[in-house]
Amino acid sequence: MSASMDIRTKSLSKPVNVAQYLFTRLYQIGIRSVHGLPGDYNLVALDYLPECNLKWVGSVNELNASYAADGYARVKGISALITTFGVGELSAINGIAGAYSEMVPVVHIVGCPSTISQRNGMLLHHTLGNGDFNVFADMSASVSCAVAKLNDPAEVAAQIDHTLRECYIKSRPVYIMLPSDVVEDQVEGARLDTEIDLSIVENEPEREDYVVDLILKTLHSSKKAVVLADACAIRHRAVPELTAFLDKTNLPVFVTPMGKSAVDETKENYGGVYAGDASHPDVKALVEGADVVLAVGGLKSDFNTAGFSYKTSQLNTIDLHSDHCVVRYSEYPGVKMGGVLRKVTERLDMSKLSVQKIAHVGPQAVAEKLEGADQIIDQKWFWPRVSDFLKENDIVVTETGTANFGIWDTKFPKGVTGLNQVLWGSIGWAVGACQGAALGAKDAGSDRRTILFEGDGSFQLTAQEVSTMMRHDLNIILFVLCNDGYTIERFIHGEEAEYNDVVEWKYKELVTVFGGSEQRTKKYRVNNKGELDALLNDQDFNDRKGMRFVEVVMDRMDAPNSLRLTAEASAKNNARRE
Repeated sequence: MSASMDIRTKSLSKPVNVAQYLFTRLYQIGIRSVHGLPGDYNLVALDYLPECNLKWVGSVNELNASYAADGYARVKGISALITTFGVGELSAINGIAGAYSEMVPVVHIVGCPSTISQRNGMLLHHTLGNGDFNVFADMSASVSCAVAKLNDPAEVAAQIDHTLRECYIKSRPVYIMLPSDVVEDQVEGARLDTEIDLSIVENEPEREDYVVDLILKTLHSSKKAVVLADACAIRHRAVPELTAFLDKTNLPVFVTPMGKSAVDETKENYGGVYAGDASHPDVKALVEGADVVLAVGGLKSDFNTAGFSYKTSQLNTIDLHSDHCVVRYSEYPGVKMGGVLRKVTERLDMSKLSVQKIAHVGPQAVAEKLEGADQIIDQKWFWPRVSDFLKENDIVVTETGTANFGIWDTKFPKGVTGLNQVLWGSIGWAVGACQGAALGAKDAGSDRRTILFEGDGSFQLTAQEVSTMMRHDLNIILFVLCNDGYTIERFIHGEEAEYNDVVEWKYKELVTVFGGSEQRTKKYRVNNKGELDALLNDQDFNDRKGMRFVEVVMDRMDAPNSLRLTAEASAKNNARRE
């Protein structure tokens, strides 16, 4: 220890080492389990997890770990991922990029070579051999809202606090580079007596009031106003304000595919899923015929809008976002939606608000009467049938592909949390995210069921994560939709192309291969509507805990109509030329 370091350490009132400080802060912001894989540059740090009451998950690989951290954060509020330098962090960066794209707060901690090794440019393993130890941090900087290199113990505590606050407030990943020789350096532990302030800075009152008055004037003069709830209402924690507004006004409300579960779908004013031309005709007519569309947390990506097929006018639209608002064609930077929604709700004069009554025009609450029990399961029947199977407070995870589109036709009971990755769309994400989501629920003290709908092609990318689900005894029902390959790609291009085929696995046997016990796991295969209907009605299947793994046999070219329309729009967009 240098003389200056010794003097600094002696001046600390409550010395703790860096790992203890970092992990205590993770615990304080709500994290209870940490995903990742061990590597020689992070091993010493991992020793301190138990002391800080954090559970090590032990993922199968770094990509799966990053997907799982994404799912955990969506349920628990924020998550942490630990990888090793270079080889580990690069395997995780796809999942981190997805979390950045979809606005999910993940703390990515990378154990890296010592500060001395870095200064001397040593030729170490897991490096590019060129002495550049910042190259991987530079790669991650583009998919992180903050980067902290914990090289100087005098600054480490402040760096950690700032970075964790940025992660939570901006709802995006952050990158923390932890050198192996800094792990046990001492920092001021007295700071831990005061938790990090995670409150959002309130809007400037005069600017906020001006926007609120404009919105009130617009709503009071409307005759057919509707609300459209989207992903950012969920990601930026504006659902309580949105719920309060809807409870007071009872205005018709619709959700986008990414916004599904943002509102209570059992309420009489819920109308269904709006996604432009892929919407139910009645939904499309109501949203596009509105004289005011109050869009909360809009994210108008191609798949979220069915190929940019919205037919709403900006002249009739109020857009509320996490960092700005737009009223018709006027934008108000720095005015955040949470404060605006609260004031609009408080000041709205219900005697001046016209509220149109609507019938629930989205998906049917129940499937059509079962006829032809021996018929192969089709998408049109399957997804409404799932509505009856779901219970209050379930967590429903859908993979990119038929499941992401089919779930539009499922009505969620009260309290259901829906997870999807419509914007980033990395197939295989949902298996890891399901594990993380189920663990997040368990860490929150809940026995909520986590239900995954996964295509067979996507499942093959990340199937190993089933072993982590069983290792932690998570309450998961996993439906693998066996339709012989990449169905969404077949509709975009290459219906009969070999590159859209996959090898047919004996999927449910993986439960045994990955170590599932007969007591805590059960596996099934359903070949027709009658078998599936019987399974979904089975009390043991519904009520038992642990892993339930179901193969669902479907036709390779059967797909929800919304997928067909979106795939057609995507194909046209891919082929566009100036």
